[in-house]
Amino acid sequence: MSAMRAEVCRALERALEGHPTTLAEATLLASVRGEELVALSHTADLLRRRQVGERVTWVANLNLNSTNICTARCGFCAFSRLPGAPDAWRLSPEEMDSRIEQAEALGVTEVCLQAGLAPDVDGEDYLRLTRFLMGRHPRIHLHAFSPQEILHGARGMGQSVEDLLRALKDAGLGSLPGTSAEILDQGLRDRISPRRIRVEEWVEVVTTAHRLGLSTTATMMYGYLESPRHLACHLLTLRAIQEETGGFTEFVPLSFVHAQAPAWLDSRTPGLRAGPTGFEVLVVHALARVVLGDRLPNIQASWVKEGPRMAQILLDSGANDLGGTLLAERISAAAGAAHGEFQPPRELNRWIRDAGRLPARRDTLYRLLELPEEQAHPLDSLARRRPEREGGLKMAKGPDQTSPNPLPTP
Repeated sequence: MSAMRAEVCRALERALEGHPTTLAEATLLASVRGEELVALSHTADLLRRRQVGERVTWVANLNLNSTNICTARCGFCAFSRLPGAPDAWRLSPEEMDSRIEQAEALGVTEVCLQAGLAPDVDGEDYLRLTRFLMGRHPRIHLHAFSPQEILHGARGMGQSVEDLLRALKDAGLGSLPGTSAEILDQGLRDRISPRRIRVEEWVEVVTTAHRLGLSTTATMMYGYLESPRHLACHLLTLRAIQEETGGFTEFVPLSFVHAQAPAWLDSRTPGLRAGPTGFEVLVVHALARVVLGDRLPNIQASWVKEGPRMAQILLDSGANDLGGTLLAERISAAAGAAHGEFQPPRELNRWIRDAGRLPARRDTLYRLLELPEEQAHPLDSLARRRPEREGGLKMAKGPDQTSPNPLPTP
């Protein structure tokens, strides 16, 4: 006898018929398990085949975190340090330039730049950095400054979010990471990160960026305090923004990594969970395809958060992208993620082929750059020697050039 509820069957049938998923349907589907979860995953896979086909993409990118100094003190973040902390650090523009130069020589096309909210940094600093880096590396796509950083920078320089975004675009900024979203519910945000950007502010930053022609990603961190309804509301908010602006390039679900999170270690947040279960990871990716896929067709499975085996499974549950090579991922690693900071292209391609799919390299905006039959990528050479810090790149060291009190580079 089938354990499928009639309302679950109808919600999935409606999705396959092309009807937009409602809040009630999304909330229902966010809670499925067992046979209903299998059906949700199968539906997501069917929709994925229709919407994007069999190709699975990845990008050759470098993650750069310019500083871990931050005053926000979010309960889920193990990366940040308060000003003056003995293990606080900051990279100079020259150090960032050196790392980008090495990465660009190895075929990297995207630099993802994010940092903490240092109190002595504002939008003018972001502008100077963007002009410097893009002047040195005009062919690199600079994917930089989260909505939280944009708000911080605009406030610090006494200008509007629109003014700062317009100036950054003119300076060469290519797109923004849609991080600092977590769950777009103010009640949840007040419980785990009360100093974090507010929901309406996050929406303002991303919609303003889209209006100015700057694409962003869309993200969701889950597995900590949220309910199925929170998940559904978050996805429907993203869908509404995408219907209005068309400015999201991808959706990236991000599992909460609890091991080193301050709120977990000091038990200061009642009800905080130790990240999502494997079932919840499947639900979130499949539900994202069902709710977003016809409007936002690129759903990413994060190998950093989930590891290669779960990432492969997610390719049969709605996902069609594996993110990037990263080279130097620090934020998830600081929180306790155990799946590494760099993956060479040959490994990403192997995972994809082993999952029965077709690999392809893309750029930040999801334009295909390479098909599977093309030759090995230069980044594969890093996997053949003992990796050094920063994912195998030998990094130049030097004093910080941006602060009167130089901080050690990490």
